[in-house]
Amino acid sequence: MKGNVSEFDEAKGYGTVQTEDGRELFFHCTQIADGTRTIPAGVSVVFEIVPGRNGRWEATDIRRD
Repeated sequence: MKGNVSEFDEAKGYGTVQTEDGRELFFHCTQIADGTRTIPAGVSVVFEIVPGRNGRWEATDIRRD
């Protein structure tokens, strides 16, 4: 899927990605594919969606587009 990082809290290590259809998906910094553990808000990304904790969908394998 494609989308944009809508927010990322570097201190807490997590953020959200907004999909092209408007859904907000949680992600943890360990899901950033290049291993940097940080990504700025507003960046265009491609990612996979997987079942996450607490019954919500999450973004994984996040890569800059």
